[in-house]
Amino acid sequence: MIITISGESGSGKTTVGKLLASSLNYKFFSGGYFFRKKAEEYNMDLIDFSNYAEHHPEIDKEEDRMIVEFMQHNDDIILESRLSGYMAYKNNINAIKIYLNTDIATRVDRLASRDKGVDRAGIMTRARSEFLRYMIFYGIDYRVFTNYDYIIDTDHISPENIVNDIVDFYNKFEPDKNKG
Repeated sequence: MIITISGESGSGKTTVGKLLASSLNYKFFSGGYFFRKKAEEYNMDLIDFSNYAEHHPEIDKEEDRMIVEFMQHNDDIILESRLSGYMAYKNNINAIKIYLNTDIATRVDRLASRDKGVDRAGIMTRARSEFLRYMIFYGIDYRVFTNYDYIIDTDHISPENIVNDIVDFYNKFEPDKNKG
């Protein structure tokens, strides 16, 4: 089974994804890793690279192609990225699609503790850039939840409790895999 974890920056995708992978004995993969590495290759911070990507659709399209191919050739994985759930849906890939929703204040707090120089204005700039890119490139608003199987508001829930909720949801699909 493939489990995708989508959400905006700071929603807890990576933290929850790693904990969930450990809980289910799955492998964890992050789509954001590719984007960060590309930003480093271009010697840009994430905000500048997001702005650059607005005018260079090949950046997002390359990442998305890699994500789809990866899902088509792997199983028992947790894949977190902003569009992994949408890509699974669009490409008829059998996956449990999770969306982690979070308010801006929580996202700012989480991202400021992870990335140097992050502030609310920067996060809003990046979110606007991503929204525009996905609307222009794909005609979608990734914050519309109709293609997701399970949506969790992560503002006031610990990552461990989120993982427990997802495992309970997962067990409805794979009841025998998680018994031990």
